[in-house]
Amino acid sequence: MKKYLLSFFVIYGPEILNAQCSMCRAVLESEKGMSTAKGINDGILYLMSVPYILVFVVGYMLYRTYRK
Repeated sequence: MKKYLLSFFVIYGPEILNAQCSMCRAVLESEKGMSTAKGINDGILYLMSVPYILVFVVGYMLYRTYRK
């Protein structure tokens, strides 16, 4: 079962992800000042960093708890 699920995501995953990229690309390429592109890049960095920070904080708290 896991093989079939993995193969489904490997085959159809890029098609699903590229569907939204073309819409974002069209909006970002049509603007001259590139302020929207900078805002979207900042948003991507923000969304990407939050899970890493949360995992680090929880890991540190677990480390401190079990160290005692």
